[in-house]
Amino acid sequence: MRIAGFLVNLVLLFFPLSVIISCQKETDEIIETPENVPPVVNAGPVLSTTLPADSVTLSGSATDSDGTVVAYLWSQVSGPAASVIVNPGSATAKVKGLVQGAYIFQLMATDNKGATGVDTTSVLVNPSPIQTLTLQPANNPTEFLMVNHNGVPISGSGSVDIPIEAWTSGGTPYTVRSLLKFDLSSVPTNANIVSAHLYLYSYPSPTLNGNFTDANFGTANSFTVQRVTANWSPGSTNWFNQPPVTTANQVVVPHTSQSVLDLDLDVKNMISPMINSGNYGFLMKIENETFYNSRIFVSSYNTAYPAKRPKLVVVYQ
Repeated sequence: MRIAGFLVNLVLLFFPLSVIISCQKETDEIIETPENVPPVVNAGPVLSTTLPADSVTLSGSATDSDGTVVAYLWSQVSGPAASVIVNPGSATAKVKGLVQGAYIFQLMATDNKGATGVDTTSVLVNPSPIQTLTLQPANNPTEFLMVNHNGVPISGSGSVDIPIEAWTSGGTPYTVRSLLKFDLSSVPTNANIVSAHLYLYSYPSPTLNGNFTDANFGTANSFTVQRVTANWSPGSTNWFNQPPVTTANQVVVPHTSQSVLDLDLDVKNMISPMINSGNYGFLMKIENETFYNSRIFVSSYNTAYPAKRPKLVVVYQ
């Protein structure tokens, strides 16, 4: 007992009671600040689209257990190409300009105390389905003949044949070139052209042009198929007012000694620029235009051979 009393007196000697009580009170007054809980973010469901539809709508959300969500921000994490995010600062945002492939998008939410939370979602862009467009119209008004009859322009449509020739009639020279255009408006701009074939069918019994016997005649009847590069109309087009053409990707059909020869021409490389820059059709002409050479085909106005009318088949996606 004497020893214990001595220790108490010793403590009081060096640490007065008021100091001990003060330290105890300071310790009791320490208050811990609770940690800010970040928002819980949901970037929404996995999405998919099929080209040519190249946009989707991202629908996200966020909650904050100890405050409020004050800001959102969408961003692209990965993908085959950069996209355009419309209203990226909204929980719901539209994404445009998608191309084929897989994308990942992130939604970040910020609460009223500055804490952030994130979540991601994915978008799969499928290739467009392969489609086939077959065009074989009857009475095609943009199937048009341009004739130079000894310096006199004679033009028009509605003939039962499509002559491409250099010939004479009663000793008078004439040359014929033909324009041919199909309606390609249903093919989307910038579509991927898988293949394109132009089918021309020899006229089995020509009665208006050439030697009236052979659809193909002469020693140099090779001809070219070229892409027309400017708009034209039947009412204002003739031999001396022909639309311009380009030799780029032209098809050269070689000479033939066969009286009848149907053609399957690969025009794929002409169709893409034709669709994207304006569909102005084809111009066909004998390569050298020397006399007594002809290639004569069935026209869209021919009722005797409807299956042999000019045909264009375009496969695209």
